[in-house]
Amino acid sequence: MGFEDDVELDFDDKELEHNEIGQDLDINIENVVASASLDQTIDLLSIMKVFRNVEYRPKQFPGLVYRLKKPKTATLIFGSGKMVCTGAKSEKMAKRAVNKVVRELKNGGIIILGKPTITIQNIVASANLHGKIDLETAADIMENVMYEPEQFPGLIYRMGDPKVVMLLFASGKLVCTGAKYEEIVKEAVEKLHEILQDYDLIYYD
Repeated sequence: MGFEDDVELDFDDKELEHNEIGQDLDINIENVVASASLDQTIDLLSIMKVFRNVEYRPKQFPGLVYRLKKPKTATLIFGSGKMVCTGAKSEKMAKRAVNKVVRELKNGGIIILGKPTITIQNIVASANLHGKIDLETAADIMENVMYEPEQFPGLIYRMGDPKVVMLLFASGKLVCTGAKYEEIVKEAVEKLHEILQDYDLIYYD
């Protein structure tokens, strides 16, 4: 996505709060982490002098935090030109946020030579399988799992293909992390649901 494609400044409020990609299993994107590079150095002190919506305490942390209200995100900007955007609810929103930050910097007089190279690093999603999961039996018969209920009530499952990490709870709710595309999240949750059904590890009221 280039600047030519990123002309919208207003976003649908529903998109900001909720991105459902799997209705049957209530799969929702909670956070998208995107990295970006401008391939140039940036004067962070100049940004702090121009903008009010930033936080910069170089003695505590080398990055400057640039916050947007729409879309509601926080972007870390480093003097090297590297950036990390968090808080987006979709891949598209993360890319829009980075492009908007860069555009605002340019409009504020900060010298930006090129367009950012944006990469999705991680997508965190939640889901509800609408059934009770037998975590103790799952820990016994499933591979690549870790379950220590005395320390934490959730079971950790490392799926090989697609490569994601799932955090499962007895209530049927789960968290999926590690995916780089929204389609991978949906594929992983649906595959997990099938595995649990095949092993009779999920029970419906």
